[in-house]
Amino acid sequence: MKPTSYLPIAAVALALSGCAAPEASSPADASLTETRECFFLSQVSGFTSAGRDKINVSVGPKRTYEFKTFGSCPDIDYAQAIAFDQKGPGTICRGMDVDLIVPTSIGPQRCHVSMIRRLPEKP
Repeated sequence: MKPTSYLPIAAVALALSGCAAPEASSPADASLTETRECFFLSQVSGFTSAGRDKINVSVGPKRTYEFKTFGSCPDIDYAQAIAFDQKGPGTICRGMDVDLIVPTSIGPQRCHVSMIRRLPEKP
């Protein structure tokens, strides 16, 4: 009989301990954490294509967000209109908060969003 090794259990415990979110203990620590940029779907004012897997979404006069899909999204690069299927109430902050519905010649295509990031303002 082989002796039991406890190293994998210790390695798993060590790996899981790194998954806990750090707590900000002071205002200085809080300023170091990344703030998430969120918006309401009602604030969307337009979009432009940025390739076969990206669109840039205008939110108000000076904010633009890049939406990246999981893989290629058929016809998104020349779509005249798209729909947003929000997954729950509230704000849109991450890709998992919304899907894109893109019209195609064979019917609407659902494109899952993998990432949303705010683009820098243009001067």
